[in-house]
Amino acid sequence: MSDAAYVQRVLNGDAGAFTQLVNRYYERCSRFAVRMLGNRDDAEDALQATFMRAYRSLGKYQERDRFSAWLYRILVNQCRSIASRRSQRERVFVREEAALLNAADRRPGWTGEDEELVQRILAELDPLLREAFVLKYVEELSYEEMSAATGVGISALKMRVKRACDRLKARWEYIKDD
Repeated sequence: MSDAAYVQRVLNGDAGAFTQLVNRYYERCSRFAVRMLGNRDDAEDALQATFMRAYRSLGKYQERDRFSAWLYRILVNQCRSIASRRSQRERVFVREEAALLNAADRRPGWTGEDEELVQRILAELDPLLREAFVLKYVEELSYEEMSAATGVGISALKMRVKRACDRLKARWEYIKDD
């Protein structure tokens, strides 16, 4: 069943249909939130707020938008809000290895150390660069979907992704050469 059909069922009074949407998107949203916020607790807060806001705002959802892009727009804003409320300007590192490993798509041949290193390097990026990189390469959104989710123009997003890639590559090579 399509996302739009589930949304229509919810709007027609079938609150249980929203569970299907949550089940469909929870894992992807969780992976994004953990990568953006650095720990499972903050990610869970963002997820709860995202799905609650989405449920309350379903009447504003327009079928011409992809539901996933609409949901990511809410999630991105929730992650930004939580990160700014945290009042930490220090770099965010994943403190829970289990959360990282659960959130990461394991690459063939990569060790847990490789995954941890990637997360540490990602955490060193400026939050806007990290956000763009994760949306593009972890969540595999198109630039159009990224733009819809973040409210940022496509050319700016392409530049952020390029800068993130350049910084990640340089940092990876520096660490691996040591």
